[in-house]
Amino acid sequence: MAEVATENSIFISDKAKAKVINLMTDAGIADDPSYFLRVGVVGGGCSGLSYKMDFDNEVKPMDQVFEDKGIKMVCDLKSFLYLVNTELEFSDGLNGKGFFFNNPNASRSCGCGESFSV
Repeated sequence: MAEVATENSIFISDKAKAKVINLMTDAGIADDPSYFLRVGVVGGGCSGLSYKMDFDNEVKPMDQVFEDKGIKMVCDLKSFLYLVNTELEFSDGLNGKGFFFNNPNASRSCGCGESFSV
């Protein structure tokens, strides 16, 4: 039985996994194993830092690579310092639709949930 990382990783919820797979299928890259989900943090937003996500197929030298529930996620080393033990989630409820990060490192986030500070 394979050992599962329980800390110092990036995780994805079942709902977010399903949405990522749908988006990869729509983009025509679901069957290409070279593509993965790149997550990161950039300066900006009303709380100082904002999340970013995109599909990519190029791993850079200092990238951190994770896999959870069969989804490969990659982030740069600087972003990982902010994202360690974060879970990517997806909501399709009435109070907001889209991806969001459940980040235990964020000390404050803005009302819209798009940015945070540590």
